[in-house]
Formats: sequence, structure tokens, C-alpha cells
Amino acid sequence: MKFFIDTADINEIRDLASTGLVDGVTTNPSLVAKSGRNFLEVVEEICGVVDGPVSAECVATDFETMLKEGRKLSKIADNIAVKVPLTPAGLKTCKALSDDGVMVNVTLCFSAAQALLAAKAGATFISPFVGRLDDIGQDGMDLIADIVTIYQNYDFATEVLVASIRTPMHVVHAAKLGAGVATLPPGVLRQLFGHPLTDKGLAAFLKDWEATGQSIL
Repeated sequence: MKFFIDTADINEIRDLASTGLVDGVTTNPSLVAKSGRNFLEVVEEICGVVDGPVSAECVATDFETMLKEGRKLSKIADNIAVKVPLTPAGLKTCKALSDDGVMVNVTLCFSAAQALLAAKAGATFISPFVGRLDDIGQDGMDLIADIVTIYQNYDFATEVLVASIRTPMHVVHAAKLGAGVATLPPGVLRQLFGHPLTDKGLAAFLKDWEATGQSIL
């Protein structure tokens, strides 16, 4: 499974990218607003830090303007994935950009039917929002299972990019279902490292080592 980081905080991205665990970045207007910086400058800087796909979102809602925005965003760097909403205009934009060889991330997916449409429109990634479905009493992982099955049935190249992840278990469940990508808030990625038995075992090893009075260096 590939890990993308869901943030526009360049310091967080640099820090986590240094671990070798980051395969890409997703951003959206809300995340960029939190950074307080110019959107295009932030995206360009992120593209210089991460080799993998960097999702940059269009903000127009009509096809003509969305396509213009998408083409402008795609010129920032070769690893840009233009992010469009799962609307008729968004899918039309997806088709046009995909035909031009541009990576496209179709976002705000909440049903398997929507995911099927995105794959047929040539999406590179489909972003189902599992946490938001959980919030309204549905099981977001049921959606991931459905999409993975449908894509396998028809050998679609579109990758399932699990979004709106809230907990490490979202990541584990998505991986078990065969989703190709998880986009994680930095805090959730760091949670994946943690386990009390790891901490306990390390403390015991260090205590025993200290008692030997030795040094490796």
C-alpha cells in the first residue's frame, strides 16, 4: 500500500518524507487555507520535496473553468495530479485531462456507482471518504470493499485512494481489502509506529544494555 500525506504543511511533509514512507501528498483548499500561504507556491514547493503524485484541487464548478484550472495546475510539475470533484463537470474534466496524459484524482466519492463512473472517465485515483461515511452512521470500509471488487472485476487501472482516514485501523482495514493508496493526516501516520509492547520491550533492552556498561561507539 502506498502512503500519501494529507496536508499542506511543508515542514510536516519534509519531516515525514525523510522517513522514506511517503509516496505522495494530497492537498485541498481547506488545508492550503490553514497554511496561510499562496496556493500555487505551496503546491510547487511540495512537488519539489516529494517525487510521487501531489494532488492539487480545482475550485471551479463549471467544466470550462475547471479544465482551464486543471491545465494550469498540471504545468506546475510533472508529478501533479489534478483533483476534481465527482460531479458531471468534474468527470468531463477528468476525461479531458486524462486524454492529455495528466494524472487526475477524482475526489468526494461516497458510492460505488460514483467510483465506477470515475474509472470509466479515466481517473488515475478515486478518493472515497471513509471517515465522513462513518460520521453519518455508514461503514466507510464497506464502500472500499465494493470499489475494490468492481475495479478488479473489470481490470480498471484507477487506484483506490482511501481518504478521510481518522484512525490507524482505517489504514489496516483498507490494506486488508486491497486498496492501493491511503492518504493520511500526519498524526495518523505517526500513530502507526506506536504500540505499548514495542515501548516496553525497548525499555527492557536498554535497561539490560546499560547494565553491561558497554558502548557500541
